[in-house]
Amino acid sequence: QVQLVESGGGLVQPGGSLRLSCAASGFTFSSSAMGWYRQAPGKERELVAAITSAGGGTYYKDSVKGRFTISRDNAKKTFYLQMNSLKPEDTAVYYCNAGWLSSPFGSWGQGTQVTVSS
Repeated sequence: QVQLVESGGGLVQPGGSLRLSCAASGFTFSSSAMGWYRQAPGKERELVAAITSAGGGTYYKDSVKGRFTISRDNAKKTFYLQMNSLKPEDTAVYYCNAGWLSSPFGSWGQGTQVTVSS
């Protein structure tokens, strides 16, 4: 059964940094493009960043380009989102799942809350 566990969120000041982690199991991780999604209160979930199965290609939403970096470690079945220069508008619950070049699984984790506030 697919399992996706997000961690690393928290409360930070504007300009601060966080690193999110996603531990994956129950599917062939090394053949799946993976992505980070976020959902702010009252808004729909959106794809923020994604990475191809071998890590050779990446996608970023325009508003996070230059600030966020996605990476993966297929041996550990884990991928990451390094978030720098955080802004209040980055506040959301962040989720991981297959994405971009792979369709997301029907099961979503609980996500991890990121709050950027002064």
